[in-house]
Amino acid sequence: MIKKLLASVRENRLHTILTPLFMLGEVGLECTLPMFTAKLINAMEKGADSAVILRYGLLLVLMAMGSMSCGILSGWFAASAAAGFARNLRHDLFARVQSFSFANIDRFSTSSLVTRLTTDVTNVQNAFMMIIRTAVRSPLMLIFAITMSINMGGTIALVFLLVVPILGFGLFYIAKRAMPLFKAVFKKYDRLNNSVQENVKGMRVVKSFVREDYEKQKFGKASEDVCSDFTKAEKLLAINNPLMLLSMYICMSVIPCLSAKLIISSGGAQMEVGDLSSLITYSMQILMSLMMLSMIFVMITISGEAARRIVEVLDTAPSLHNPADPVTEVADGSIDFENVSFKYNPDAEQYALADVNLHIRSGQTVGILGGTGSSKTTLIQLISRLYDVSEGSVKVGGVDVRAYDMAALRNQVAVVLQKNVLFSGTIKENLRWGDPNASDEELVQACKLAQADDFITANPEGYDRYIEQGGANVSGGQKQRLCIARALLKKPKILILDDSTSAVDTATDARIRAAFRDELPDVTKLIIAQRVASVQEADLILVMDNGRVVAQGTHETLLASNEIYREVYTSQTKGDADNA
Repeated sequence: MIKKLLASVRENRLHTILTPLFMLGEVGLECTLPMFTAKLINAMEKGADSAVILRYGLLLVLMAMGSMSCGILSGWFAASAAAGFARNLRHDLFARVQSFSFANIDRFSTSSLVTRLTTDVTNVQNAFMMIIRTAVRSPLMLIFAITMSINMGGTIALVFLLVVPILGFGLFYIAKRAMPLFKAVFKKYDRLNNSVQENVKGMRVVKSFVREDYEKQKFGKASEDVCSDFTKAEKLLAINNPLMLLSMYICMSVIPCLSAKLIISSGGAQMEVGDLSSLITYSMQILMSLMMLSMIFVMITISGEAARRIVEVLDTAPSLHNPADPVTEVADGSIDFENVSFKYNPDAEQYALADVNLHIRSGQTVGILGGTGSSKTTLIQLISRLYDVSEGSVKVGGVDVRAYDMAALRNQVAVVLQKNVLFSGTIKENLRWGDPNASDEELVQACKLAQADDFITANPEGYDRYIEQGGANVSGGQKQRLCIARALLKKPKILILDDSTSAVDTATDARIRAAFRDELPDVTKLIIAQRVASVQEADLILVMDNGRVVAQGTHETLLASNEIYREVYTSQTKGDADNA
């Protein structure tokens, strides 16, 4: 796990190395200061002249300034290294998520990924900074201070050995009890973020059903769960401070007593007053080092689970890969399903698609009908290789989709999904997702084909109109038409509309289909729809039920031969006949 995280240090390696080096200088000078202070006090006690005192004083000032300079540089390099490390770690996480297939995404909730990219990375960043700085300073200070205290205080320094068992037992108890709580609290963080995300995204639904109080209660419960676990963990971690203070007071009480007795009994032969002063200073340094080590321990305890969650994402290999020698050109828009079966989970007992055989010629218009859960969307997701088939093969342009470079394939298969997504930015910026280099004329032409130009130009800002996040300031039908225009700008060989005209009126739907027929004769068009009117003019209509293609043919053929199609058609046209 550590090796995986350290891979994100990269260009910050030099600052990461310089931080402990300057820290070494700071600690060395800081631990040498009490020794020279003791010499100064002893010299003054023996009646040294002003020249000696001035020399010692100047040396102490220079050492203090050197220690301060090393500390400042160490802190500066540590901040730079930690911030750069966190930036790279977020980049690596986001890049890995971008490489995920739909199957990988299904493993993690959106809120969990957001938590890992934000809260978890921040915890690991803080731990990283503490490790390269404080975790270096504390052991060095501890070693230097103990060595110097033994050198100056002799057996009296053995008092510190009394402190170690107390601290060791306390830290072990804290770790054993706190770690499970932190593991639980991060999972509850995911649920808390999920509650916020769902509520904000579905705010219109919440308000229309007057469910604000219910959502407040749900969020309050999730927040209370996080608060409860954090309170328990923080109560355990709070033991750390009084434990350190107890150790400190033991040393501060015992060392001066023993030292004073030794000075008096030996008449200053074994220990002088200056030595006692430096020994007390060293005891404070030792205890402060131990306190900082306990703080590091606490931070690592908190960040350990965050690091594990981050590495879990980094270690998740994309389930879809380009072949060794991928095909980069799609010959045409023909589509072939040969004995295709598919299930989302390899361990699932039932297939989402079973025994699908289809042969669609390039340039055909294909309509797909079926009830909810009949796997219509699943079928079209296999064409652009958003999932891989479990059995059989899907071919585009006569080549198995698994043989293509995925970017090359998906650039030739434009999909307008059932859940239309627009991003914050102008209409032009959203449209150019289809083609970053599209001219303004091409944008207008695509919008005219998608029947979007009229409502765009009706607004004073036109194509520079700002779209709020998620397309909140446009209607459902307008959003669908913008998404269709965006897909057309890719100039694909295959265009898939996954129930993408459900929010537009029938007249606009008919104009969109007519534009496709007249202006895109060579593009293979797959239209998933709930309305028979949207597909009845198609060259081929597929009827799906329970993951199977139960019938295929033209409108007239299916009307005469397939009961499901006939029932749907009758139910949708009966009202019109009655009104007539």
